Amino acid sequence: MPNIVNNVDLDKIAKTVEAGKKDKSTLRKPVKLVGEWILDSTKGYQFKTEITYEKGKQVVEVDSPSFMGGGGNRLGPMSYCVTGIASCFVSTFASVAAMMGVKLTRLGVDAECIVNFAKTFDVEDQPIMEGLKIQLDAQSENADKKKLEAILKMAQERCPAIYSMTHIIKVQAELK
Repeated sequence: MPNIVNNVDLDKIAKTVEAGKKDKSTLRKPVKLVGEWILDSTKGYQFKTEITYEKGKQVVEVDSPSFMGGGGNRLGPMSYCVTGIASCFVSTFASVAAMMGVKLTRLGVDAECIVNFAKTFDVEDQPIMEGLKIQLDAQSENADKKKLEAILKMAQERCPAIYSMTHIIKVQAELK
């Protein structure tokens, strides 16, 4: 029977860690998508991609908000960005808690950021992201607030999305 805590399979994590200690290259995983900007305005969205994941594929349609020239018919790019960050962070928190033997009875997340589009529209050279606030509602049957705060700190240090937001990531953009 698998060792699952907080909907995290600890046996799978242990195998991943063991393999990574033997060969660190096994811990490097590509994330890739191929998408297309939709030039036909009657479709109701501006961007479409089909993303492949371990057990299938999912079509994702994106539409900018109307103030950005889209129709506001689908989630916009920044909504997906915040969703990705929040889900990555809460996943990291749940995993760290599970690895520490902390059984959660609730784990909710509220995430919010202010996006300043002044630079995007060439109005003023201002930072685009004015910060990101993440609040977790974490409750446990076997950990007090001090323990949960320690897990929160560890999640901030280990979360791939938070790391990507707080460290310079080299971006290479080019025409084919």
